[in-house]
Amino acid sequence: MRILVINGPNLNLLGIREPGIYGNSTYEDLLNLIRNHCEEKGIEVSFYQSNHEGDLVDAIHEARTSADGIVINPGAYTHTSIALLDAVHAVNVPTVEVHISDVSKREAFRQISYIREACVKTIQGKGFAGYLEAIDFLAAGAF
Repeated sequence: MRILVINGPNLNLLGIREPGIYGNSTYEDLLNLIRNHCEEKGIEVSFYQSNHEGDLVDAIHEARTSADGIVINPGAYTHTSIALLDAVHAVNVPTVEVHISDVSKREAFRQISYIREACVKTIQGKGFAGYLEAIDFLAAGAF
């Protein structure tokens, strides 16, 4: 099983950015948590983070031939990007949308997720553990 974990804008600033919402753990802490989890489960994992929408689209396109599943936290692009939606539809790779915070309990504009309709599952409000849940869901093939 090969999983690509994609993180969108500002997630590289975890630990610095709004710790009241996202916590004090860093982006590197997140990657280490995921690496360790995947190693225990025998899952090959790779990571991609960008603050640029087109780069995220390119990473999704590349996953078509290099990943069996995608875990994506599109960050703010969740609420604005039809391009990410179209990319996930185009590659036909099972994709789970993840959000560290519970976006359903935040600002009204965060209630909109364009990418959600192309995803097999959405996990939100579970902190870093949501990424692990997404990986386990994809590995189980329960979609």
